[in-house]
Amino acid sequence: MLERFTVTEILIGINILVFLLETLAGGSTTNKVALRFGAQYSPYVRKGQYYRLVTAMFLHFGIYHLLANMYSLSVIGPTLESICGRERYLLIYLGSGLAGNLATWASDSIRRKNVISAGASGCIFGLLGACLVIALLTGSRYMLSTRSILTTLAINVIYGISSRRVNMAAHLGGLAGGMILMFLVLLFV
Repeated sequence: MLERFTVTEILIGINILVFLLETLAGGSTTNKVALRFGAQYSPYVRKGQYYRLVTAMFLHFGIYHLLANMYSLSVIGPTLESICGRERYLLIYLGSGLAGNLATWASDSIRRKNVISAGASGCIFGLLGACLVIALLTGSRYMLSTRSILTTLAINVIYGISSRRVNMAAHLGGLAGGMILMFLVLLFV
């Protein structure tokens, strides 16, 4: 039955379902709910709750956070999924999110600051990074514009730097993770 849907559609569905569950449990903007559902919080990860490095990818703080990430996923995902195939695409998505959450954990440890974070942004930046690697290494074969990808990344980085609410460690960690994973996929496939 799941074969009828793309991985992108399934990921969007999971994110929306989790958001609805968060809302029913007391609100998606409530830290208590976010922590109960598995948001990234470095003190808890240090105590062995490593699952938060994955579960945080599927949580969002408010409807606008969810909509922005799901819109980005719906724009970037189908192209990359068609290029990579279902399994590799899912590997890049989840691996990028994990890289973003590990970067957050490291950043929190270095800065001695503990922030509750969640969202699919690390995954989204990883997909952008994967698209950038494809565009740079394969030329115009897949009709990906290096200029458009770099412009999108630049706008998001500038916005992220100017906003205190944006987790730049997750974004940049996801970007690096997606680039590395895509390079490895191209190298070994």
